[in-house]
Amino acid sequence: MEIKLDNQVAVVTGGSRGIGAAAVRLFARAGAQVVFSYRRAARQAQEVVRECGPSGREVAAVRADVSRMAGARALVNTAVERFGRLDILVANAGIWNAEPAPIEKMTEKQWDQMLAVNLKGVYTVTRCAVPVMIRQKSGRIIVVSSTAGQRGEAFHTHYGASKGGVISLVKGLSTELAPHHILVNCVAPGWVSTDMAEPVVNDRREFQKAVKTIPLGRFARAEEIAMPILFLASEMASYMTGEVVNVNGGNVLCG
Repeated sequence: MEIKLDNQVAVVTGGSRGIGAAAVRLFARAGAQVVFSYRRAARQAQEVVRECGPSGREVAAVRADVSRMAGARALVNTAVERFGRLDILVANAGIWNAEPAPIEKMTEKQWDQMLAVNLKGVYTVTRCAVPVMIRQKSGRIIVVSSTAGQRGEAFHTHYGASKGGVISLVKGLSTELAPHHILVNCVAPGWVSTDMAEPVVNDRREFQKAVKTIPLGRFARAEEIAMPILFLASEMASYMTGEVVNVNGGNVLCG
């Protein structure tokens, strides 16, 4: 059964690269109208729009910093003003730093920046999107977390805390928003071959160490994370809410 999202409007944060860009392409191919955000990568954002081609009849890129409420509001307002509604929110924008940050050396700035983008950025877009979805009496919210949010991550505890917070947010919102027919779910990827992971991919020793922890023996492609996101946005997942879908090659086995 082919997934179709005809006449549905999706907002994707961090859509100029990696998992976000893969999600934008898949959503456009499925017939959705898509508005996605980017912060600095204007050239890459326009390339994603071009890649959607005829299948992405209506795809727009918006420069917006969703770690700030004003940026999230501008992104959601653009989608509603342009397409008249908002059916799907994919809160994907996130950051990670390959440099270890031991807690005794972690700066306040490092902590604040990680939490601002990875956790507050989910809050801001959700805060702006939910009133629209409540009025429509329907909606889908899909948040991208991480295996680090499930098991923690030594020397990257600020990242793990931000992604663990995302999972808790999803759990709470799923019951809060269920009476409005808004489904809230989460995808938790492991290692993915994106530019965020390049410092590890380009370090032979670190790459081999990471791959050894993955039973499937490789990093995921961005599309392999975007496909479960598409599934959660579709009618195939109409009775799922509050779930964490693990897409990690067997790296972290969670019930």
